[in-house]
Parts: sequence; structure tokens; C-alpha cells
Amino acid sequence: MASKQGLVHVFLVSFPAQGHVNPLLRLGKLLASKGNLFVTFSSSKSIGNKMKKAGASASGDPIPVGNRGGMIRFEFFDDGCSEDNDDERNDRETYLNKLEVNGKRSLTKIFNQHAQDGRPVSCLINNPFVPWVCDLAEELNIFSAMLWVQSCACFSSYYHYENSLVPFPSEKQPDIDVQLPHMPLLKSDEIPSSLHPSAAYPFLKRVILGQFKNLSKTSCVLMETFQELEGDLITYMSKICPIRPVGPLFKNPLLETSTNICGDLIKADECLEWLDSKPPSSVVYISFGSVVSLSQEQVTEMAYGVLNSGVSFLWVLRMDATFTGVSGRLPKGFFEEAGERGKVVQWSPQAKVLSHTALSCFVSHCGWNSTMEALSSGVPVVAFPRWGDQVTDAKYLVDEWKVGIRMSRGEDEQRVIGREEIAKCLKEATNGEKAVDMKTNALKWKKTAEEAVAEDGTSDRNMQEFVDEIRKRSLRMAADREVKNDRCWTKPELFQIRHPINY
Repeated sequence: MASKQGLVHVFLVSFPAQGHVNPLLRLGKLLASKGNLFVTFSSSKSIGNKMKKAGASASGDPIPVGNRGGMIRFEFFDDGCSEDNDDERNDRETYLNKLEVNGKRSLTKIFNQHAQDGRPVSCLINNPFVPWVCDLAEELNIFSAMLWVQSCACFSSYYHYENSLVPFPSEKQPDIDVQLPHMPLLKSDEIPSSLHPSAAYPFLKRVILGQFKNLSKTSCVLMETFQELEGDLITYMSKICPIRPVGPLFKNPLLETSTNICGDLIKADECLEWLDSKPPSSVVYISFGSVVSLSQEQVTEMAYGVLNSGVSFLWVLRMDATFTGVSGRLPKGFFEEAGERGKVVQWSPQAKVLSHTALSCFVSHCGWNSTMEALSSGVPVVAFPRWGDQVTDAKYLVDEWKVGIRMSRGEDEQRVIGREEIAKCLKEATNGEKAVDMKTNALKWKKTAEEAVAEDGTSDRNMQEFVDEIRKRSLRMAADREVKNDRCWTKPELFQIRHPINY
């Protein structure tokens, strides 16, 4: 570690959940690969244990990333819970408070130790659901940034809601449409569902809006999107706060040399050889992410819908519990009827699956990670959103980016999607004129995404500008320490929120 004291130290803090760990770790690898950056990735100790069990390199020893001298390491903090007690963490209401109190205490000790050892943290980056990291950065006078892991459309929705800039559904008017600047009209079930008065998980609203209450405490908002995907909206929101789109992170060519550094919390099952045995564009990939759970009735209908469609399929069906419950089980006789045309796994290497030539389309819950990976891989989507940002992502996939068809409108429908409807959607997504149009559009977005992260692309330039800013501030901090012999951090310049007057 002492030999790395000359590198600028960037510290990343992730909310302890699969959908947050992956994009932030990708950002960390990309920052390190840019050279002359020493990156520490951090989350709860339970996350560290899961990463190690899944076979990831997650030790405290620096790991070289890329060929420009950058390094990445891992350092996990105490969240106040038993390390292997997921039931305690699935009680999100209680856990989020415990995470903040213990996280602040643990991370402060970690930062102080790094400063004493001559490796002061020059930049602190968090993702949503841990807005208190911005408070900690302000208290310790550390330059901070936030990686937004949803679309700019959702960012704008939360921002306008938090600042009461446009009408949203309320108890008195639950069904009103929402019109936001540079966005299509959103029906009441197309806004991020946590903003609706009937939201199933009200604590999600509180925690995500906490980030917007703290927005002025962060100096930069990095976004897992790209300029060409949400261009006019990104340009508009950039006038309100300093946004830098840097995605799609998983598609960045600089990460190809660091595939052994993985953020998966579950060891992926073998399925690539099975895909190798299938003809091109013949397999439907089904996955609802790391949190969504389906009722027994819905799993049964999905199973028979898939069988009745006649398609080959790879289905990721998790059996472990999340705060939303446990998914139902496949009906008796399912595997016998599916035979060789179907495979069911607990977890998959999704980025590799989506890039496989055998893939035809993706039945997805439309979480943002899955949305970006599908778009960037040129894979059409059958939209099966449940809640949160998923319903907004589905709107864009189907109506704006023209790469998807809709199977569900989300949990607010309060209905089980039947097997006949499921079979019809799968047939439409895999055969016929609609399927051809979706594939054509998806391939266009794949090309655009690759150009964004290529050298001198829009996302690549934004990332380089951010790296240059980190280095500049680090030099300023070092000079300040020498002159003043004071604290190890200087106070960042905080941006001012500028509410638009007219749209």
C-alpha cells in the first residue's frame, strides 16, 4: 500500500444491493483504468462476503486495472447487522436507518486511517439509497460525486416532484397525467411508482428523495446513460445541475481487461455452452433481476405461456427471499415438457448472455441495468415491469426507443398476466414484422452506445473530464496541506440548484 501513496485516492460507497454494486464497481474499474487513480470500492461486509463466495476478487490488496497504472481494491464496512443475516436486511424500514448510523461511523474511521497512512481520500462517490454519504463528504470536506443508476427521465421525475415544479398524482387526483420538460406525457402508472400515492414500498420514496434533498452537497452527478439516448432531456437537466452521462459502463472497452473483478453476489450458473448449441436469434431470455419476485399464480401462467409459445428459452428464476418476498415455483411437469428447448438457472452472466448470437429477445422487469444492457447489446425487450423506475423504463423502451413490446404495466394493474397473452407477446417479439423492426432499432442503439464509450465519444469525454477534475482538486488539496498543514481535505465548490422558471 505504501508504494501507492502517489496515486490519487478515489473512494466509492455502494448501497448493499446487486443492482447498485454492479454499476458502481464498473465505474470504479473505469476510473482506475484511466490511469494514476487508486480506487477503493466499499459496501457492507455482508456484500463483501457474498462477492467472495461468488468467486470475485474482493480483497484489500490493490489490483492493477488496465495498462495505465491504475489500481482498485476493496474495503467493506460494518452496517450494524449480523454479516449473514439477510432477513434483518430485508426489513428495509429498520435497516436503512441502521445502515446510515453505522455506515457513517465506520467510514469516518476508515477515511481517518487512510489520511494517517498518507493516502487521503481525494474524491468520494456514492450511488442512490445512501444519500448520507453526501453529508459525510461535506462534514469531512471531501470532493464528492454521485453515480445515478437510473435514467435521466427518472432523475428529472424525482427532481421535479421534490421541488414541486409540476403536478403529480395525489390522494385527491391519483390518475392525472404528468408532463415534464423534454419528456413524453407520462400516464399515472408510467411515473416512477414510488412517487404515486398508492406506492407499495413507501420507504423507497423517502430514501431516494433523500438524495435530491442532498443534491446541492455533491459536485457532480455522473449518469449511467449516454447523451444520444436522452439528449434533449440531458441537455435541459444539465442546466439545472452538473450532469455528466458516462454510460453504458458495462460496454466500455477499457473494462475488457478486468473481467475477473466482478460485482455479482451470486455465482452464475453455466448456461453459455447451452446457448452455443442453439441457432442464431432463437432463444428468449427471461430474467426479472435481483429483487423482483412473482406470485405463484404469475409464475405458473408465465411457465405455460412460455411453453405454449413454442420458443426456446433461458429463464433466470431465483428462489431466495428479498424484501418483496419469494418467487413462486415452476409447475409440475414443466421441465419434462420443455425438454432441450428450455433451461432454468438461479443466476446468469447476463452481459455475456445478452451479447450471445443465440438471443432473440429479453423478457425483462426493465430495471435500468437490464435496460442499458439490452439496448447496448442490440436485444429487443418484452417489457414486464413491476414497480419503481421499471414502469418508466418500459414506457421508453416501447414508445420512445421502439425496441420493445409491452406485456405488463406494472403491479398497479393488480392482475395476473395470463398464459395466452404471454404466448402472444413472445410470438410477436420473435417472429414477424414487429420483431424485425424492434431488432433493427435495437441494433441502431447498440451502435450508438458503442460510439458513446469509444475513444473521444460523448461518454468517454465526460469521463475524462471528470478524471481531470479529480486530479486537479487532488493537487489543490496537496498544496493546501503543505501550506496550511491543516486538514487532509479542502472544501468542494458546491453547485447551486437553479430552478427553471418557464418550460
